[in-house]
Amino acid sequence: MERILLAAPRGFCAGVAYAIEVVELALRIHGAPLYVRHAIVHNEYVVRKFESQGVIFVEDVNEIPEGSVVVFSAHGVSPAVREEATSRNLVVIDATCPLVTKVHNSAKRFARDDYLMIYIGHRGHVEADGTMGEAPDRMILVETPEEAEVVELPPHERLALVTQTTLSLDEVQSIVSVLERRFPHLQHPVKEDICYATTNRQMAVRELAEQCDAVIVVGSATSSNSNRLREVSENYGAKSCLVMTPSDIPEGFLDGAHTVGITSGASTPETLVEEIVGELLRVSPAARVEVLETIREDVEFKPPRDLIQLAMANQ
Repeated sequence: MERILLAAPRGFCAGVAYAIEVVELALRIHGAPLYVRHAIVHNEYVVRKFESQGVIFVEDVNEIPEGSVVVFSAHGVSPAVREEATSRNLVVIDATCPLVTKVHNSAKRFARDDYLMIYIGHRGHVEADGTMGEAPDRMILVETPEEAEVVELPPHERLALVTQTTLSLDEVQSIVSVLERRFPHLQHPVKEDICYATTNRQMAVRELAEQCDAVIVVGSATSSNSNRLREVSENYGAKSCLVMTPSDIPEGFLDGAHTVGITSGASTPETLVEEIVGELLRVSPAARVEVLETIREDVEFKPPRDLIQLAMANQ
């Protein structure tokens, strides 16, 4: 191995940083135990770190003692979950990514204007469940171009498109092409649903793949955007793997590779990337470490002011 090429941007997006900061503020205000509905972000390292501080992750708010504090994860929740939290008198702190909230608001507007919606997303993903919960009687999920070819729609006058924020651009476009051919009256959202960070990281890994013999994506197998990065890298010609630790790198994966690229999912802490780089340098001490910057990000989401003020008062 002669060169290690680091993608930029990589790692935490603004939505993940926002959700993590919200949990940290909530801990400072309320202390432990603090309940979080679903993993705050899809990364086991982040979850374990919070668990060590007294955070309890649950999948159902009915598991939470009445009157407790609950944080909703970055992926968002359905109105039904919010109603369940209210019925249990839970104190709700919302860490939903603002870009996911934007998609929820689009779904609500389309439903209000009497649209039937096609939702492009991954069946069973927590973000998909939350968004579709905004209008469960008006949304049909499509996951693949093959499904788009055969989906049968109930009678409708208006049809709109809604998309999960963490999908592959190529994946979505292939599905949209089918849907637009079959349903020319399909209405798109005012703004693209796939988030800027997902787009930027996929564009970065495309360029990385074109310059590398092998690409390591650092992230969790449960992370949709991390899995998409691996798929995009493979689609653009580089053998790729998704790992969390150096020991996860498949045996023989680096054999014959002169340039190895590294990127990370939007919910991956940089410390995990540093561990991978350290392992590669242990194997090839003379390898050069370089950064391939494709775009510079400056997006930042600030937690609610009242949450910041309460945390400061509790210092």
